[in-house]
Amino acid sequence: MRVQIQLLGGFSVGLDGQVIPAAAWRRDRGAALVKLLAVTRSHRIHREQVMEAFWPDLDPEAAGANLRKAIHFARRALGANDLIEQTADVIALALAADLEIDVDAFEAAAKLALRGSDPAACEAAADLYAGDLLPDDPYVDWFETPRQALRQRYADVLRAGKLWQRLIAMDPADEQAQCALMQAALDAGNRAEAIRLFNHLSQSLRIDLGVGPGAETVKLYEKALAVPSIDPVGLSDRIRASLAWGLLHLQSGDFAKAAQVGRETRELAMGAGLAREVGEASALIGLVAHMQGQWRELFRAEFIEWVRAKPAFVSNVFDGHLCLAEFCLCSAKGHHDIAASARELLSVAEGAGSLAGRGLASLVLGEAALFSGQLAEAERMLTEAEKLYAQVGAIAGRVLALQRLTELALARGQKWQAGRLIRRATTLAQSSWLAPHLLISLKGLEVRAASTPEKMAATIQEGDRMLSAGHSCQPCSMTFRTAAAVALAEAGEVEQVNRRLDEAERVAGMWNGGPWVAAVWEARGVQRRAEQSENRRHGGI
Repeated sequence: MRVQIQLLGGFSVGLDGQVIPAAAWRRDRGAALVKLLAVTRSHRIHREQVMEAFWPDLDPEAAGANLRKAIHFARRALGANDLIEQTADVIALALAADLEIDVDAFEAAAKLALRGSDPAACEAAADLYAGDLLPDDPYVDWFETPRQALRQRYADVLRAGKLWQRLIAMDPADEQAQCALMQAALDAGNRAEAIRLFNHLSQSLRIDLGVGPGAETVKLYEKALAVPSIDPVGLSDRIRASLAWGLLHLQSGDFAKAAQVGRETRELAMGAGLAREVGEASALIGLVAHMQGQWRELFRAEFIEWVRAKPAFVSNVFDGHLCLAEFCLCSAKGHHDIAASARELLSVAEGAGSLAGRGLASLVLGEAALFSGQLAEAERMLTEAEKLYAQVGAIAGRVLALQRLTELALARGQKWQAGRLIRRATTLAQSSWLAPHLLISLKGLEVRAASTPEKMAATIQEGDRMLSAGHSCQPCSMTFRTAAAVALAEAGEVEQVNRRLDEAERVAGMWNGGPWVAAVWEARGVQRRAEQSENRRHGGI
């Protein structure tokens, strides 16, 4: 018998050219056993290794019973008992069959291509990589190590073959690939393409807390800007170069220089009426202050200055402070301190006649009331903030107000109202330059508001796709990460939870303090209760 197993880009099994229907694999453990055997290099595994992987918390007798059932379900799906063999304590896959596994074919081709560094062989090997290993099992522990190894092997093949476009498709933040394409564009006289590539790379990198392109990449970008062209270089392009240098100063620890670049760039952007660039420069200034432990003082000073002297750009400036404001607001005792400042700032905004300033102060007061359990006051202030932001066209602030009103609705058990608010906020967020921050956070609320297990699962899949695309702010993803982990644990899908929370813990450690570590450990508690309940419920599958 000819057995063909696809693991890259999805899971399927074919027998003599006939693909087994997906419905045949509805028993997860039967499918998991076939996947585990297929991804194991020898396609043989000791029974105790399977038991430890699948049922680490069960006693040997219960785990052994589960393993026998898993073998039964796998054989039934395959339609042939001899395709899953058990000899003594070893389980093997299709020993007597003509076994073809796409991972094995890719590995062999990649090894050959890398040995000779032949571009044609590299391209042929790359063509065999149909996608990541078992993408529908992103948080199953025992597939993660081979998945990462295969991704690295694929990247090595692409790099050896100089297949830069494919490498960027896999990793938009790959600086070597972006630089190679930028240089090729310049060599071809296509300055516009070199600028576009830099902006794409810059956006991919800066999503994660002020990480920008390297010095050589910025120099290449400036070289592109200096090329004579009938199309003049816009001020926004020069501002992006300046911000990139500011990020480099920030990363090197030259905070004074980074802050200076941020302030000078913001003045240029404000003079040119470039709202997004005003926000990005403000984000750089805020990051510098945060790293020096001075963000709250900066926030207060900037609020008063901009509300009184430069009201037209108030919303744009504070869009740049979004992540830092939410971080400090949610930290231990942070909402009490900021709420006290917000009452003062509301008075300043009212005195200056600033609708945007009033909106921001009202939002902060509403959030503080929500976190303190004062739901009626929270609803009043958040509703007021949303109206004020709507009047001045401040999308990000309006989305935040709707997000907090969604949390309020969920606290009251009003999932229908939460769903309505999420839809409004999502539509608005899609048109904001802060969409990578806003949309992933809203997806976490959508998980909590899901009315059925099917909707919850579909929403988690959508969020996972957003994260795998690499364009979401990592700290802002914590709302989704913890909500997904809790929802899956409560639904009994405990095997998907541990790696999710490991990843969430890594993200939570990006900034010291704040609410995220506590959120992870709260989710860990739900996970432990779910695992205990699962073990009590069955000593069987």
